[in-house]
Amino acid sequence: CVESSGATILGGAAAVSSSSPSSESCLLLLDVLVLPQEYFRLVKVKIAIRDVNDNAPRFPVPHIRLSVPENAPVNTRLAIEHPALDPDVGTNGVQTYRLRDNYGVFTLDVEENESGERTPYLIVMGALDRETREEYVTVIVAEDGGTPPLVGSATLTIGISDINDNCPQFSDSQLNITLYGNSSVGTHVATVHAVDMDLGSNAQITYSYSQKVSQPSRDLFHLDESTGAITLSSKVDGDTPRLHRLIILGNGPGFMMRPPEVVPRFIANEVEGVVYLKELEPINTPIAFFTIKDPDEKYKVNCYLDGDGPFRLSPYKPYNNEYLLETTKPLDYETQQLYEISVVAWNSEGFRVNKIIKVQVLDDNDNSPVFSQQLIELSIEENNVPNAFLTKLYATDADSGERGQVSYFLGPDAPSYFALDKTTGVLTVSTQLDREEKEKYRYTVKAVDSGFPPRESIATVTITVLDKNDNSPRFINKDFSFFVPENFPGFGEIGVISVTDADAGQNGWVALSVLNGSDIFVIDTGKGVLRAKVSLDREQQSSYVLWIEAVDGGDPALSSTAKITILLLDINDNPPLVLFPQSNMSYLLVLPSTLPGSPITEVYAVDKDTGMNAVIAYSIIGRRGPRPESFRIDPKTGNITLEESLMQNDYGLYRLLVKVSDHGYPEPLHSTVMVNLFVNDTVSNESYIESLLRKEPDISIEEKQPQISIEPTHKKMESASCMPTLVALSIISLGSIALVTGMGIYICLRKGKKHHRADENLEVQIPLNGRINLHMLEKKPMEISNI
Repeated sequence: CVESSGATILGGAAAVSSSSPSSESCLLLLDVLVLPQEYFRLVKVKIAIRDVNDNAPRFPVPHIRLSVPENAPVNTRLAIEHPALDPDVGTNGVQTYRLRDNYGVFTLDVEENESGERTPYLIVMGALDRETREEYVTVIVAEDGGTPPLVGSATLTIGISDINDNCPQFSDSQLNITLYGNSSVGTHVATVHAVDMDLGSNAQITYSYSQKVSQPSRDLFHLDESTGAITLSSKVDGDTPRLHRLIILGNGPGFMMRPPEVVPRFIANEVEGVVYLKELEPINTPIAFFTIKDPDEKYKVNCYLDGDGPFRLSPYKPYNNEYLLETTKPLDYETQQLYEISVVAWNSEGFRVNKIIKVQVLDDNDNSPVFSQQLIELSIEENNVPNAFLTKLYATDADSGERGQVSYFLGPDAPSYFALDKTTGVLTVSTQLDREEKEKYRYTVKAVDSGFPPRESIATVTITVLDKNDNSPRFINKDFSFFVPENFPGFGEIGVISVTDADAGQNGWVALSVLNGSDIFVIDTGKGVLRAKVSLDREQQSSYVLWIEAVDGGDPALSSTAKITILLLDINDNPPLVLFPQSNMSYLLVLPSTLPGSPITEVYAVDKDTGMNAVIAYSIIGRRGPRPESFRIDPKTGNITLEESLMQNDYGLYRLLVKVSDHGYPEPLHSTVMVNLFVNDTVSNESYIESLLRKEPDISIEEKQPQISIEPTHKKMESASCMPTLVALSIISLGSIALVTGMGIYICLRKGKKHHRADENLEVQIPLNGRINLHMLEKKPMEISNI
């Protein structure tokens, strides 16, 4: 309240003066002077004046403008400089503000200071983009707290200010220009034009050549950095190259943030963005390396693999921002022929780019024909009519084209009076069958596809001639021996245990069971097929001995047992692992004073297989250098020696492509490694040598099968190791001997051909070798110093 100096009341009249009220109820103090005849007396009177809501809020200006930068983050607050005014006080004054249209990206907040004044703030609630919309026009409404409330409004224009957030874009991505050889200097060749979506200085563009443009092209064609005009700057003559590729950059005044970069380096065969992989490629086959980085070097970049398929993108240690794309399981053309995946990279500011990779799976003759039944059990009454129909065989092949066309053949064990149609698969018997002469027939049939080389599968046909009899079960052999290659798949067919019972019906029913080793092996009771529940590994156990029992359905039951010997054959499933050198990029300094015959370095590799599968040979299959024949490699030890004295003209970098091959079966496997030798007195420019190493060497492959002799002591050991097997084979039945002998001949023939199949070997490159268990090494490799 404000106390006035008072008013004088004379003769019942009073003059009242006061200042403006400053609160809802203000007291006005009057000094009243009464003039009786005898004396004067002073009296103070307080009068309260209550405010009513008789004024609406009013903005001082009808149109308010605000400017917001387009990169303003969410929750940015901007004060509105011209708040509404209301002559009323207290709750009758301005209480709230609101927008009639917030466009989904704005809202209002009100802050009250210590003196009670309320200021509205504009809050950004969503992303802004000037190139999409540069201005928002709405109405700001102020409302007081009276009853009823009164409102006032003003037009609010929110302008979005430009920032340099757009890169220049060319109207055409490629121009093809033909220039005549007699064109004069200064001839206009072309004009490139780029557009920047920003405004003002942010949209200024200059043009320049990329670093990839060769100097002769720069000298021949002049580029105006302001207009983008390209003109002929020198005369064309006979020595001028015919084709020039000009890569032109449109440069803005300094783009604030650039998207991440995804730089692929393909390992697999790639043509125009499509990677071609054979369906026989193993698990973890590398496809490409990707370098993921931020051009501004100030934002964290992450990446992931988008798309379906058996692929994995993982960090490639110990390098930063390097990722390896590889397969996670074998590809199958018959399942899916084309995959489309994307390597996506994004930084902490939300910029996102992706690199699309298409993977085309190439079909190969990797599927053998598959019989609808591996064991075909047939029965026919004796005294049948000639050429009686037995069954129609059916096999399918998942491969395409000729690879999937199937023909049928009888196995060599089929009697001559059975016939099998090659095309239709119809099986017939040409003569009458007599049960008393022969009750059961068992032989194999083959389904062969038309691929190259052809693949085949074998099914077993059993034919029972029906009759009555009473005999106990009888195994065809008391001892069965099966030779199974290691890595044989779980529940794959190891062999068929043949058992017969001359009886018919229930008395002739035979059940087979495994008496020992049932935790690993299982036998099909009805078909006699012996299978392993898990994949068998020769490196863990090389042989198994089982006892199989056959029990008929008679009462009392009769039974018999048979011995099963399972021998695991070593498979050449491990290529040589090169331990030294550990990188194709390492190199060794060779002094020119090195004497001929001196050892220079060595290539050292190991093989996890055994026997011939682990015998390693070394050879140089490609050379590059001033005089590459100056070096040779020992095929047995891998030692590299100098053969001839080095001359002045022999200085420089030598690159030797070394092939490390085993003598394995069924196919020898090999790896390759690049040995780099730098002939000089010293290393004066290390970066120059490293640049030479990074270049792809132009080396022609000289395929030479390395020949090494096996020591006689090894032969004796191998002969001695075969003695237990020969003794075991000598006591089994004639049928098993024939089977094992045939398998041995087959293996020998395949070994004899292994030298002719070098082109089909699995090739392992050094940079792709996985982790190396150094504890398994018996020899410490020499170190090639990377000077």
